[in-house]
Amino acid sequence: MVVCGDDGLAHRLAAELRGVYGEQVTLVVPPNGRTARPPVVGRARAASALFDRVVSAAVGGRAGAAGQPPGPNPGPRTELDGVLEATEPAEEVLAEAGVARAAALALVYDDDETNIRAALTARRLNPRLRLVLRLYNRRLGQHIEELLDQAAALAAGEEGGPGTGAETSTTVLSDADTAAPALAATAVAGTSKVVQTEGLLLRAVERPLPADGSGSGGQYTLALLSGGDPDGGGEQQPRLLPDDEEVRQAAGRHAVVLEHVSSAAGTPSAAPSGRMTGVMPLASLFSRRLRWSLAGLAGCVVGLAVALWLVTGIHPLRAFYVTLLDLFAIDDPALGAPLGRQLLQLLSALLGLLLLPLLLAAALEAFGTFRTASALRRPPRGLNGHVVLLGLGKIGTRVLTRLRELNIPVVCVESDPEARGLATARRLRVPVVLGDVTQEGVLEAAQIHRARTLLAVTSADTTNLEAVLYARTVRPDLRVVLRLYDDDFATAVYRTLRAAYPRALTRSRSVTHLAAPAFAGAMLGRQVLGAVAVERRVLLFAAVDVDGHPQLEGRAVGEAFRAGAWRVLAVLGRADTPSGHVLEKGDRVVVAATRRGLAELR
Repeated sequence: MVVCGDDGLAHRLAAELRGVYGEQVTLVVPPNGRTARPPVVGRARAASALFDRVVSAAVGGRAGAAGQPPGPNPGPRTELDGVLEATEPAEEVLAEAGVARAAALALVYDDDETNIRAALTARRLNPRLRLVLRLYNRRLGQHIEELLDQAAALAAGEEGGPGTGAETSTTVLSDADTAAPALAATAVAGTSKVVQTEGLLLRAVERPLPADGSGSGGQYTLALLSGGDPDGGGEQQPRLLPDDEEVRQAAGRHAVVLEHVSSAAGTPSAAPSGRMTGVMPLASLFSRRLRWSLAGLAGCVVGLAVALWLVTGIHPLRAFYVTLLDLFAIDDPALGAPLGRQLLQLLSALLGLLLLPLLLAAALEAFGTFRTASALRRPPRGLNGHVVLLGLGKIGTRVLTRLRELNIPVVCVESDPEARGLATARRLRVPVVLGDVTQEGVLEAAQIHRARTLLAVTSADTTNLEAVLYARTVRPDLRVVLRLYDDDFATAVYRTLRAAYPRALTRSRSVTHLAAPAFAGAMLGRQVLGAVAVERRVLLFAAVDVDGHPQLEGRAVGEAFRAGAWRVLAVLGRADTPSGHVLEKGDRVVVAATRRGLAELR
């Protein structure tokens, strides 16, 4: 395996392939001092210890009194088979990295153009190479994926080979798309974690297990969350894919349960709702008072036309026409006409005078509305129960889109007036506060005191942490979700904040931690559908062909299960999947698996 990148995702992906799956890995990164930023265990551990001391002192030692366990042991550092330093993945660099003999290549540079250029070169060097690209532009990624697969098929055909297949493929992924569902689901209480593929909808939720030990009511329990040990032995560790006996013995603990597996064909999960189209409704052009004034004026015109028809006996259409002439003061005086006709003409003229300021007000309001439609909205005064989203970069933009698909009210905070997510916020008509979140008054402008959740996903760990600590001083019970880079630091932040604020929900997430398993699964030739974060661990959902898997083929769905490794959830193409269904050659199943379990299924 060859991994090329210039940020933390490359290092984490290489460690994932080498440490979890046991693959031979060559890592290509820029020289020291460039943009590469490998995970540094020592720096993370020192920062974690400093954070523990600061917060423990701030809360009067409550963190230490809460029986907080020590930080996790980082373990030995993963030794790679080779590390090659190069500024960019040119043809000679890829050749030196052994792309011509490699099974798979991951291009995870932060720049889409760099990844595309290197992918075209690598496909020429090795037509049978499995390619995994990191691209932010999803539409362009689809075209690039088709182009590279077609090139591989043509090259294999010229060589007389079998063509493309499961081992020769191109997969385009985005770390932002991979991590956004987990971040959005964590920020919203009661929101399900959803994975969708080929018309199948999988939904996982957190809920307490029954206290009588009856299990999860016939539903699959995907994971048992950590909780206090009733024997006073400290804190339990989360358990992924437990068996039925473990579930029965875990009465009272919270679990991640598979709540729903159903056919959802024809229901695209990413389709925006009507509220998200960004099309301005006609009613928003004019104020409520002005609309009522215009409606009253129209009613008066109709009343005058009916009165003229009754007084003079002329045709109703002619009566309406004459009323409009009088209204707009067109010169047609009713000289010699009956008294009633003359009075109606005077009333129409008076009504016309009232019409002029209304038309002027309508024009000014419409002009002002169109002028501010392209500007950023301010948070409305009565907003309550919303999510405050910090950061509108790549991750923040995807998270914002996901939250609005769920119809969750959002207020964004961004310091860069040129951030890429501002256009999305403007299109979705989401309120935005421009300013540095570390400055006083910015979070107050986002109405943090009435918010439901604070979701900090900026690229700076210190900014996210400072914003969360300040928000907790305003709202001690505020639910917070942090995006943090270092695992050790994130674990220390999570445990200390939970100890300091036991009644508030705290979660820390690493984007590279959530995205690396999906990239690693794609490099192994497996379709990873999504990942569900279970505290600091990850549960993968993957589509696997039954052919050639003795652990699956010939077994019933209920028997194709290994505790702590994998569980078969459904058979693609079937509306329901009974536990007694025997898996046969040609079946394609959706499995929930740990990272090591997915490696064993190879």
